[in-house]
Amino acid sequence: MPLIDDRLVTLAHGNGGQRGRTLIDEVFARRLANPDLDTTLDAARLVLPPGEVLMTTDGFIVQPLEFPGGTIGSLAVHGTVNDLAVSGADPVYLSLAAFIEEGFAIDRLDRIVASMAEAAAENGVRVACGDLKVLPRGEGSGVTFATTGLGVRRIGLQLGIGEVRPGDMVLVSGPVGDHGTAVLLAREQFGLRGDVRSDAGSVLPLTRAVRDLPGMRFMRDPTRGGLATVCHELADASGATVRLEEDRLPIRAPVRGVCEMLGYDPLYLACEGRVVALADPVCAEAVLAAWRALPTGVEAACVGEIAAGPSEVVLATALGGERLLPPLEDDPLPRIC
Repeated sequence: MPLIDDRLVTLAHGNGGQRGRTLIDEVFARRLANPDLDTTLDAARLVLPPGEVLMTTDGFIVQPLEFPGGTIGSLAVHGTVNDLAVSGADPVYLSLAAFIEEGFAIDRLDRIVASMAEAAAENGVRVACGDLKVLPRGEGSGVTFATTGLGVRRIGLQLGIGEVRPGDMVLVSGPVGDHGTAVLLAREQFGLRGDVRSDAGSVLPLTRAVRDLPGMRFMRDPTRGGLATVCHELADASGATVRLEEDRLPIRAPVRGVCEMLGYDPLYLACEGRVVALADPVCAEAVLAAWRALPTGVEAACVGEIAAGPSEVVLATALGGERLLPPLEDDPLPRIC
């Protein structure tokens, strides 16, 4: 528990005065303490290692704020780190803006920030600066976070959607749809319960293991919109067909069962700890071997390929037929990230 006497966040915590300073010091600075975090400064001075500097920014909204496999705090760190990781970078620094609703329990906030600190430490990334805002009751969703991440990658590393070409193989580092299903079940909106855990976590070990392999083209973390939406981005950018094989797709039985009952397609559900990669056939074998040697990649699979043809996503079904996977236009679920 923090040393702060207050039990709930009030508007006074956001007015720039002593109560806000105490909240920052006793929750955020205490949990996220590192040599680069100085809450007395208006701007942080950063020293980056040699290489190409990459920057990403993201916002995090999820209900419930704590779910099987993570919290909005760990999700904010992992989501930012993962965007840098799939771009071939090593994350170095994060900035954090926290928007907290009046009336939020401070012990719960402390627990969420603790999960954030744990995720940052696991990934070797430091929170270097931040900001706190308090929203009037009813104008927020408890807690939301906005982050910016800085990372460094090797000069000359060529990874990007423009590198993709026909003949490349589509790889995923593990089962898809876990995060979306876990959050959905945690809401208990449909009278369903289950033990599905979110895959939320860092993909940095996965990307470090394969990013320098000859023939590696592209990596992406399939968050909102899931695997199918990444494939549509690939089809649009390459002007080719993304062909997926249904019987190769790693989807856990509980996830498949929930989706069948509720009418959802797991290919469109968010993942928060998976990598979709494109590589030439020789490199693809090396990628799978490297991933399967890691705890988070043991269920990695080759699920399809880029083929000459119109810009579309085709699913070859287990029964021998084919169907088009349409682009996502509406939210497949209530917003989950």
